[in-house]
Amino acid sequence: MDVTSGFASLSLNDDQQVELNKLFLKNNGSLDVVQTKEALDIAGFKLPQWRVRSIFDELEKKKPVQEKGTISRYEFMKLANDLRSQDVAQSFKSSISKRGNLDTLGGMSEASSSGTTHSVRHEEQVAFSDWINTNLSSDSDLKDLLPIDIEGKLLYEKVKDGILLCKIINHSCPDTIDERAINKKNLTVYTKIENLTLALNSAQSIGCNIINIDAHDLSKGRPHLVLGLLWQIIRIGLFNQITIEHCPGLVNLLNDNEEMSDLLKLSPESILIRWVNFQLEKAGVNRRINNFTHDIKDSEVYTHLLHQIAPKDRNVTKEALRLENLLDKAEMMLKQSDKLGCRSFLTPQNVVDGVYKLNLAFVANLFNNYPGLDIPENIEPLETIEETREEKTLRNWINSMGVNPYVNWLYSDLADGLIIFQLYDIIKPGIVNWTRVHRTFSKLKGFMEKLENCNYAVELGRKLNFSLVGIAGQDIFEGNPTLTLALVWQLMRAYTLTILSQLASHGHQTIVEAEIVEWVNQKLKDAGKSSTIRNFQDSTISTAIPVIDLIDAIKPGSINYAQILGGKSPEEKLANAKYAISIARKIGARIYALPEDISEMKHKMVMTVFACLMSRDYIPNMGSNEQQQTQPVGNNENQ
Repeated sequence: MDVTSGFASLSLNDDQQVELNKLFLKNNGSLDVVQTKEALDIAGFKLPQWRVRSIFDELEKKKPVQEKGTISRYEFMKLANDLRSQDVAQSFKSSISKRGNLDTLGGMSEASSSGTTHSVRHEEQVAFSDWINTNLSSDSDLKDLLPIDIEGKLLYEKVKDGILLCKIINHSCPDTIDERAINKKNLTVYTKIENLTLALNSAQSIGCNIINIDAHDLSKGRPHLVLGLLWQIIRIGLFNQITIEHCPGLVNLLNDNEEMSDLLKLSPESILIRWVNFQLEKAGVNRRINNFTHDIKDSEVYTHLLHQIAPKDRNVTKEALRLENLLDKAEMMLKQSDKLGCRSFLTPQNVVDGVYKLNLAFVANLFNNYPGLDIPENIEPLETIEETREEKTLRNWINSMGVNPYVNWLYSDLADGLIIFQLYDIIKPGIVNWTRVHRTFSKLKGFMEKLENCNYAVELGRKLNFSLVGIAGQDIFEGNPTLTLALVWQLMRAYTLTILSQLASHGHQTIVEAEIVEWVNQKLKDAGKSSTIRNFQDSTISTAIPVIDLIDAIKPGSINYAQILGGKSPEEKLANAKYAISIARKIGARIYALPEDISEMKHKMVMTVFACLMSRDYIPNMGSNEQQQTQPVGNNENQ
């Protein structure tokens, strides 16, 4: 699994993310003031102890007595993002400037229009801008925005109206956003914020962690937030194709005595490393790699890889191997990649420096375009191990919560219980007794330690009144699909209803489904709509018209009814559902459900749609910081 995918919104390198995660695990998911100082040091915030104590004391004032003395992972994330935005000390500026090829940009903080600086990785700015120019330049809606300048300095200005971000999301995950929902003409400050809100909520629905990022941050073009979000979206798009569905030839990468399910349990990074080594072996080369940093710096692995996967008529050569200077070798190697149309993300300096993100993206792009994996003859059908729509939706929800490590394959990645405990702690802070949790596993007793974690995870579910009849820790540990999904679904349901209950006037009282149905019908009636629903299995919901009417009741004028179809055929139902979900996200609803969930009447996901709309109705200022702060404080962090 990818152990570096947490804390991504802080723009940290892999080692920093790993060290922070270890620190939180070591201290039961929360830190005292001394440990907070240690965590800030790891993240590059070199603050004196008195300053950390002062910040800690301010945080304590806002907390109930029983929560004093420590801060959670989520609170640390918020603190670190605030510090990043405010430039709290000159010592921080000097320390972060040592991390690599960084630019310093001024005047980007709300705290001050001048004198405030942020440090931004120049190579990411250049690489992402080039990727956008390459992949989206033909889009007629972007003709006034593209191309971005070669240095990427205008990137932050280009994303401010939200159109470009929406297009990038749809390029990485096609059809995530209904184009009809994007404001494209005669834009005002308000309609730009709508676009940015649509982009953020859509990014979250595909698994991006957007904690502490809101539409107003993006409208100000805050570089570290823009780059962090872009990397998540681009990464998801690159990795989406590393599946059996897109590349049946992945079966070639199986080791002896492995099944396809074993390969799919690996992170995309691990699969790509195995792919590179497979191609090197196929080429008769002795070199192998274990990472995308140190092992690729001399360009030799890339040179052999390109020659192996390239069609013969492209005349890709190994000329780089004859050169001595590393930068010259990298430039020659990249010239060969250009013959394949794959000179993306990297400069020669990025190769020599071993910049992890950009080298990973370069290899993923090579794999997607030239996998070089023939489909073996007489292979058995593999559709049964492809990720289902429900699995993908729940996995995206989990990842958007900022869990660490990133979940790639639902069942294997939840099998030790650690991800589940993080979700419990987000849903109900303090419910997890971290002294009972095995956070690392010994070689001799690892089996029993993981099983004990899973047993405790089921125990906590019962405390939250989950329906877990017939579900035991053994089922989670073994990755039983039906029973694991049942638990994860109830976690998602609990999270949704917890947020709703916190926002409602009920205070601590838990809202139930019947109250949501009652609210829906009253809202529709008050707005003069003719739609009603009996329950979440009402067949009229499949047309998406009750959802559409409810959105218009919450925010009058948000629906263009000229776009609405009768909903008589499956195609019309799906078209309506696509429009409904995009408009719902545009007005600020955090919806994870897919259009098919509405048109095919998946009643469990339909419930979350109405619950999210009810939550949105309690937050009139869509896209505001207030909305961002509705997430419960818990053991949380982002890729």
